[in-house]
Amino acid sequence: MEIIKPYKGKCEYSYTLGAFPTYELLKNRPEAVKEVYVHSSYTDKDKLGELCSRAGISLFTNDKQIARLSDKENVYVIGVYNKYESVLAKDRPHLMLVNPGNMGNVGTIIRTATAFNIFDIAIISPGVDIHNPKVVRGSMGALFHVNVEYFDSFESYSKIYCTNERECFSFMLTAKEQLTLNTCPKPDLYTLIFGNEASGLPEEYATYAKPLIIPQSEHVDSLNLTIACGIGMYMFNNR
Repeated sequence: MEIIKPYKGKCEYSYTLGAFPTYELLKNRPEAVKEVYVHSSYTDKDKLGELCSRAGISLFTNDKQIARLSDKENVYVIGVYNKYESVLAKDRPHLMLVNPGNMGNVGTIIRTATAFNIFDIAIISPGVDIHNPKVVRGSMGALFHVNVEYFDSFESYSKIYCTNERECFSFMLTAKEQLTLNTCPKPDLYTLIFGNEASGLPEEYATYAKPLIIPQSEHVDSLNLTIACGIGMYMFNNR
């Protein structure tokens, strides 16, 4: 049994914090799992053990290891996995996040994307490490349902994925066209692009994609990124 140290970006592994994201890891990425730790007080150990046994994964009862990794949070199960890379599906809708900086936000956005049947997420660097345990936990394990691919720029993304069939839409406060259920475009293949939590999208994204704005009152300067992503994905998923 290897001693797993708290996560750092250079680690070759990461881990889930909690039973639910660990089950999602075991069900969707079993090939990446190294081992699973369970607290001695966890009450559903038999179910967890059966799932690990079927996948040939070692299950250890180790309260000290859980305390070392959970940073005093209320955690009873931890799944350790080897970090992996993935590529986007060319025939499905994409969500693009440009320089996202908040790990909790990105986790929530991944979970929301999965709820609205978007399973491919492009991140324009620099951006958060999606294998950071805070992102994994924020996604409630939805990370293991999606493909996430990093790019240096929109141009590097577009060379691979922007075919004639794909339409791209940038969500910008400077856009003139409002997004409503009545005006929402209806392409089969699309990419929805959102900017950084603090600065939004650079102006050049108005030339890369069709600019859209979500209508709002004058009493706030902008919507929270997670809310804006949720509204945009809902609109395009229910058009």
